[in-house]
Amino acid sequence: MAEPMNAPALLLVLHDVAPQTWADYQPFVEAVDALGAVPMTWLVVPDFHRRNDLNAHPAFRRLLGERLARGDELALHGYFHCDESPSPTTPRDWFMRRIYTHEGEFYSLSREAALARLWAGIELFDRYQWPLHGFVAPAWLMSEGTRQALRQSPLRYTSDPQHLYHLPDFTQVQAPGLVWSARSAWRRGVSKLLSDQREQRWRQAPVIRLGVHPVDMRHGFSREYWLGTLKRLLAEGRVPLTKARWLAMQGQRCGRAA
Repeated sequence: MAEPMNAPALLLVLHDVAPQTWADYQPFVEAVDALGAVPMTWLVVPDFHRRNDLNAHPAFRRLLGERLARGDELALHGYFHCDESPSPTTPRDWFMRRIYTHEGEFYSLSREAALARLWAGIELFDRYQWPLHGFVAPAWLMSEGTRQALRQSPLRYTSDPQHLYHLPDFTQVQAPGLVWSARSAWRRGVSKLLSDQREQRWRQAPVIRLGVHPVDMRHGFSREYWLGTLKRLLAEGRVPLTKARWLAMQGQRCGRAA
């Protein structure tokens, strides 16, 4: 079915996809599937925390292949999703790598190191014949070396919390996103307040991203928020799309305008 070119869109994005996190996601994915045709973008980690090498998990790979057949998208989400670089030496780097997250894998990589990991991920996708368009850095943190590496890669897009970027030139596209910090009850409460405010502010936005994480699925409060928000945005007429499909439609629209 052809999507309306000018309809507001909704992008449901599952972060940190790996064999280890599938138990968290499975009930949510089944609930989304029960709503009908809601394509999702799965951010796949090739070897999550060095304990989830996809090459060693054929059943999970089959699951990902089945999701592709349903119309979902698989995108590359780092390689190990853990920060193994030398210890931070500045206050800013300490905050970003020890307080904000411990998983900023691409935050301090050189161009050469980032390019090696990108190509390792690309080769894994090629091995299993999974189409690949996008890369999302863990915690959306990218060094200048990572940006240089992405410009040299065949990948078509990357993102940060509020934008998508066409590669290789990093052309910015506004794409506001809702995301939670769900590690504790007070964080979940603050996340709910902020998300409600942002959703109201973005009611007229051409696209809204829902960025869910495995930890969100471990708490009824956050899990019910995401499913309820998805249902509400669909009822308001937003068209669910993958990130790659939505970006392709923006290109088609620009071509028609020209």
